[in-house]
Order: sequence, then structure tokens, then C-alpha cells
Amino acid sequence: MTSIPPYTTGGAVLDRTYAPEVPRDAEVRRSTSVRGEADVVIGAAAAGLSLAALLVMRVIPSVNVAGFVVLAYLLFLVFYGVVMLVLEQDGRIVRDRLASVAARSLAVVALFALLFVVGYTFWRGREALIHVNFLISDMQLAGPLDPLSVGGILHAAVGTLIELTIALLITVPLGLACAAYLNEASGPLPRFVRTVVEAMTALPAILGALFVLASFILTLGLTKSGLAAGLAISVMMLPIIIRASDVVLRLVPASLKEASYALGAPRWRTVWHVVLPSARSGLTTAVLLGSARGLGETTPVLITAGFGSGLNLDPTSGPMVSLPLATFVFSRSPEPTMIARGFGAGAVLLALVLVLFAVARVFGGRAAGELSARAQRNRARDSQRDVARFTDREHSRRVGSTHAR
Repeated sequence: MTSIPPYTTGGAVLDRTYAPEVPRDAEVRRSTSVRGEADVVIGAAAAGLSLAALLVMRVIPSVNVAGFVVLAYLLFLVFYGVVMLVLEQDGRIVRDRLASVAARSLAVVALFALLFVVGYTFWRGREALIHVNFLISDMQLAGPLDPLSVGGILHAAVGTLIELTIALLITVPLGLACAAYLNEASGPLPRFVRTVVEAMTALPAILGALFVLASFILTLGLTKSGLAAGLAISVMMLPIIIRASDVVLRLVPASLKEASYALGAPRWRTVWHVVLPSARSGLTTAVLLGSARGLGETTPVLITAGFGSGLNLDPTSGPMVSLPLATFVFSRSPEPTMIARGFGAGAVLLALVLVLFAVARVFGGRAAGELSARAQRNRARDSQRDVARFTDREHSRRVGSTHAR
């Protein structure tokens, strides 16, 4: 213990306390090592790959590529856990790091799988996509043995857009209204409706198609057409949109609705002007999820609309083909040109989905309360008008008071 001399402040002498003297050999030196988590991951991955390769070549040579990847991944997790256990000496931290690395690695695997599927589809479909006629003509004058310079998928692309539009016109108002009802109403009926909706999310596509076939086509006399296909697709899209919208509307803060009610707004106006705009981005995502389900349906279109090779713009009569159905039919052919057309149709379908997501991102990606550029300009113009009106009113009041004097 060493004594620190006293010091004065404001004429008063302040006595300092004794402070322990830290010996030099007790100092903790700062580590200058550049080892980080990335180094541990890379080292564990290299060790897992090396040991997996050794086992496959020497011990179990009958393992295929998929087995080798799974074995290497498991060995990577083992090596990473052992290294982290040596470095951290805490089981909780090791388990947390191990779970984090497993989740991230699985996300990377899923991303690579998605990129592989998309890239492989476009790569195999390039033979058909390089021909201009593939996008601007139908298959009415083309056969399985014709080259790719003849025929196209115009009829399937137009049919997909028409059927999806019909389905969206049906499902969007019904889905949002049902989701708003489930969130605003109380009692046994909303609980029953929510249970039915949750059960319908796992409804097989064949059952939805058979429902439309039995009720609208066989009973009511509706012909097989694009309208019937749109009805069948809407049966599959509706529970997805309702379920996702229901979850999104639950996230709207209750204080917003309470403030609207406090200002005297009725319930329907609160839902229309407060709840739905606040959840606009999430509702757009819900509609996208339903649209993605509808875009990929093949069985409802095949059962309710049939298959044709010509362009049909009338959704009330005649067969109307969709891109998933065209992809399915083309890929079943043994001819290489038809298989290439199938991959080309699949690539166009993927591009259509990307365009829909981009449009939804532009129109529905703003946060609640965030105005568009046009709305901001209109608000600024209205504010300038209000300022000019208030200025004129103040000037008139002053002039009037001067004349009164």
C-alpha cells in the first residue's frame, strides 16, 4: 500500500485514501492474436472436408456425392464444437455458437440450392429463350418434331396472366375483408372461421379443382375455361391470403385504433383508414404469398380449363393454358426440343414472379405512414396554400383593425 499525497481545493485540504500498488507481474497482457470466428469456421470446414475425403476414399468408398456432403457437414459441426469448447470453456457459449453456425450454414445451403434451381432453369431454357418467336407465338402451328424456331409460349403466358388476374380479383377483397373480420370481431364464429382457414391452407390442389369442377362446371353448367381455372386457383390462394393477412393485422398497435376511436371514427372507418394502411407492406407480402401459390398450380388448370395449343383471350369459353401446365406438358415429351420449351416456359414463369415481387416492392414496400413522392409534393403544395391563406387572413384582420381605429 502506498500513500498518495493530499491536495487542496478551495482552501480545504483533502486527504487521499491509500490505493493498492499493482505488481508488475500481475498485469494482464492484451492478446494481439488476429484469430476470429471466421478462422475457426474455416479451419473446422477444412478439417471436416479432409476427414470426410479420407473416410470416403479409405473406409466407406461406396458413399455417393450427397453422402459425402452430409458427412463433411456433420464433421464440420463436430470440429467446430470441439474447437469452441477448447477456446471458450463454457458449455452455454459453445452451444450458442454451434447453433448459430448451424443456422447460418443451413441458410447458405438453402440460398445455394435456390440459386442452383433458378440458374439451372435459365441455363437449360436458354436454347428456347434465344428465339424471338418463343415469346410472341403459340404452339398452334408447331409440333413435337419442329425446331425451336417454330412455336412459342405466348398462349401460356397470356393464360397465366388472365387466370391470375381473375383469382386476385376474387381473393384480394375477400381475403382482406375476412382477415379484418377475424381481428375486429369476437365470439365463437371468428374462432370457427380461423380454424377452417388454417385447415384450408394445407388443402391439396386436386380437391380445389374437383370442388370447382363439381359445383360450377357439372352443377351450374359453366364450361371448362379460364374463368373456371381462375376460380379453382382462387380456392387455393384464399386461405393463404387470409392467414397471412390475419397475422399482419395483429401486429398493428392497438394505440392507433384507440386514438381513432377517441376521435369519434366508427369501426369501419378505423379499419379502412388506420388499420389497413398501417399494415400495407405486410398485406402486400400476404397477397404475394397467395399469388406465388396460384402461379405454381398445374392441376386446377388442367382439370378446369384443359390444354390447348392456341392463344385464347376469352376466359369464358375454350381451353386456356398456363405456364406451369405448359411446363409440365412440354417436359413430359421425349423430344429434346419440347424439353427445352418446357425449361424455357419455367424460366419465363420465374421471371414473371420476380417482376411481381419487384412491383410489389415499389408500391407496397413503404413503411406505415410513409408517403410517396407524389403524396409528399401534394402535401407541400397544400401546406403552402394554407400558409398563404393564413397570411391573407392575418393581413385582412390587421387592415380591419386599423380602419376601425
